[in-house]
Amino acid sequence: MTVAKTSVLVLDCAEPAELAEFYSAFLGAGTRIGADPDFVEIVGHAGVHLAIRRDHGYAPASWPRPESSQQAHLRIMVSREEIDEAEREAISLGARPLDTKHNGGPRDTRTYSDPAGHSFTLAVLP
Repeated sequence: MTVAKTSVLVLDCAEPAELAEFYSAFLGAGTRIGADPDFVEIVGHAGVHLAIRRDHGYAPASWPRPESSQQAHLRIMVSREEIDEAEREAISLGARPLDTKHNGGPRDTRTYSDPAGHSFTLAVLP
């Protein structure tokens, strides 16, 4: 017998409500706060499930760091026709561009940091 499982990526930050607001607005998802106000879930369509957790000692990651590889990041997939609009939306919500060169073609990716400093990438759907 296999136990049913699910997973959620949890991002640590100093202000979970603010970061949850950014991702829920950008992903078109809702937020859910349970008994612990320091843990906010973002739940949306098409399998979007992300959580934000307060870390009182949080320090933003630096990217890129030449001495080590990127640990983890979100890869947000969008259609080729909508990547420019997704970029404008992310920036208007508080994302900061890190590497937004237009690569064109099937490997067009653009990297940003969210308001708490986590990196994420907009990428063209395959």
